[in-house]
Amino acid sequence: MSELDQLIKNSKANESIAKKLFEIETEVLACNSSDELLQKLLNSIKTKFNLTDIRLLLVNPTPISFLINENIKSYWYQQNTSSISHKQLKKFHLDNKPYLTDNIKDLTSTLPESLFGNAQSFALTPLILENKLFGSLLFTDNDKTRFTPSLGTFHLEQLAVKVSLCLSNVLAREQLEYIANYDRLTGVPNRRLMEASIAEEMIRHKRYGVSFALLFIDCNKFKAINDTYGHDCGDQVLVYVAQTLKDLIRENDKCFRYAGDEFVVTLASQNYEEALAASRRLCQHFVDNPMQYENKSLPITISCGVAVSDGMLSMNDLLKKADQQLYMNKKLAEYQNQTV
Repeated sequence: MSELDQLIKNSKANESIAKKLFEIETEVLACNSSDELLQKLLNSIKTKFNLTDIRLLLVNPTPISFLINENIKSYWYQQNTSSISHKQLKKFHLDNKPYLTDNIKDLTSTLPESLFGNAQSFALTPLILENKLFGSLLFTDNDKTRFTPSLGTFHLEQLAVKVSLCLSNVLAREQLEYIANYDRLTGVPNRRLMEASIAEEMIRHKRYGVSFALLFIDCNKFKAINDTYGHDCGDQVLVYVAQTLKDLIRENDKCFRYAGDEFVVTLASQNYEEALAASRRLCQHFVDNPMQYENKSLPITISCGVAVSDGMLSMNDLLKKADQQLYMNKKLAEYQNQTV
């Protein structure tokens, strides 16, 4: 083959690669969530470049503040990404350039063999944002000549830049949405999502006649806990209560942080007797299971108020009704404790 023919061949190959990169970028720019982006990105790269496999390695803990919140990781995300320390990843990207090898032994001292299958050649493409290495795309291929140390890395570097920017944009937007809808301390949905969820339940009740119940909950003697053990302990109490409530309710029920030490739980398709039984069960669980804090067992208890939708009451009416019952239950408990 003449030099001119080789140049023409190389030019056509470069044009084909550039076209594929553009198509990948166009596809992922339309994604609205990190889960959708990662699925589309990895599948598109694997298909267009005919790779045996592809996996996303992410530095843990992440050096980028908004990457990645544990609460928004999906099952797919967990199955298709792997954690790696910054020190381990830096071994492959000392100069922030792609790392290519056709010798699996170059990788197995750092990465688990389960990532490689029967592949014969490998490429690690660094993902960099804010001048920080936060991850790498691992390409594997059964063809031993596909990725070799002598292969040029220009197109891999182009791909890495596009992936880094697209991923960071989607994750930053997703993180903002998370902060707007979830309580940062406890990780449960906040009042904004509560209002949207209750509105949906009310519409469902009117349309299908399926009632639902609310539990209005607060922590007993929360101020005394703060005053005695400090605000760090108070924060741990709120996390403990939120996560315990979340673990104890059914899958289709929801727990929200309302304000301060107050929480709201929605119980789908529940009547008053069922909701009352649920509230008693929750209260008793906290009595039976004190919180462990600094080698101490702290008696953390809650009080509950119940309200059930009748198709006529507004959201505020339901919350007020449950709150009033909560207040009466707390007063009754205080009276009973004084007379014992």
